[in-house]
Amino acid sequence: MMRLPLLLVVTIAPVLAMAQSKTFDQRIAGVKDSVIAWRRQLHQHPELSNREYKTAAYVAAHLRQMGLEVQTGVGKTGVVGILKGGKPGPVVALRADMDALPVFERAPVPFRSVDSAEYLGQRVPVMHACGHDTHVAILLGTAKVLSQQQKEVPGTVKFIFQPAEEGPPGTEEGGAPLMIREGVMDNPKVDAIFGLHINSQTPVGKIKFKPGAEMASSDWFVVKVKGRQSHGSQPWSGIDPIVVAAQIIQGFQTIVSRQMALTKAPVVITVGKIHSGVRSNIIPEELVMEGTIRTLDSKMQQQVHEKMRLTATKIAEASGATAEVSIDTKTKVTYNDPELVKMMTPSLEAAAGKENVMETEWTTGAEDFSFFGDKAPAFFFFLGGMPAGQDPAKAAAHHTPDFYIDDSRLDVGVKAFCRLVMDYGKLKGM
Repeated sequence: MMRLPLLLVVTIAPVLAMAQSKTFDQRIAGVKDSVIAWRRQLHQHPELSNREYKTAAYVAAHLRQMGLEVQTGVGKTGVVGILKGGKPGPVVALRADMDALPVFERAPVPFRSVDSAEYLGQRVPVMHACGHDTHVAILLGTAKVLSQQQKEVPGTVKFIFQPAEEGPPGTEEGGAPLMIREGVMDNPKVDAIFGLHINSQTPVGKIKFKPGAEMASSDWFVVKVKGRQSHGSQPWSGIDPIVVAAQIIQGFQTIVSRQMALTKAPVVITVGKIHSGVRSNIIPEELVMEGTIRTLDSKMQQQVHEKMRLTATKIAEASGATAEVSIDTKTKVTYNDPELVKMMTPSLEAAAGKENVMETEWTTGAEDFSFFGDKAPAFFFFLGGMPAGQDPAKAAAHHTPDFYIDDSRLDVGVKAFCRLVMDYGKLKGM
């Protein structure tokens, strides 16, 4: 048998690796135009949470064309594509959310949405005002690239297209918790899960992330204050729930500023809605206020709940009124497994360029991707979509009519997902 000189063997290895990488990059470049086209199609035809029927059908059709095993109706309208690689390895899940928001679009793009839908009994405009259309397109592009090199893929890849990340309407169930309950992280059991979110205030093509707690938990609360009705000219003959509510709101802010260890993690309590009374000269009997709580530490989250109940009930009691507090946890803290982050950061750097990958601060925004982290180590990162050279302070925020994404570098997201799958599989297969 002919033996090659050691120097030649050492030289051949990186050449082969470079050749494989070139083919890999060529496949991603080849799917870039399709990813942008998919994104714009989805953007023009958005659907609200738990109503992503056409979106789900669109996704499922493309996955079937790629030769993937496809499951539909998971978590109501969710779609799961399964790719079994040609090499042994772990099970890796990639997730994209599909739902849009009841927002009127003002962004000056030729593919802007003019669609509307029913939401809680009202006809509302619908817009992809958080970029979920880009997430779906990126994940479809990733599925396309990996299916083209299926023989080289280690292990199994689950492509999770999730409905209702923004929250199911009314009392419906939905989102990540329902998909998990229906087994999306099992059969086969997922070893690691990755997700991304486009960001309108991060320069296009750049990637940001934070190890550990990255995004806040989201709780929605309702406080019902009951007093005693009276004439507006004689407040002493009744118990004014509006004045009591004003004191409760101030008390909630004191929880933030005086009772929580803000050097450990930030806390936000926001009252966003108040309803009471029917006439200006009548002190009403009842008041209802609603709001949200954001925390970045699970223990602090429970402490805030306890303190809010105590504050509201005792302030009401001091005035002769009563207060009932109900709190509904929508998401948990989105937590990036530090070991997984350390292991996979080089993959993100390979995808975007080391100079374009950076650690960032935590955010009080929330994501139900957090629930997937209960079932497997998770890593969630942000991909920039702000046009190059724009001032981030002037870029329209998410969930607003002017929200805008530069989709010219969605291929960076595809490359990041592909690198994560291939590199994680190789590292765990060693």
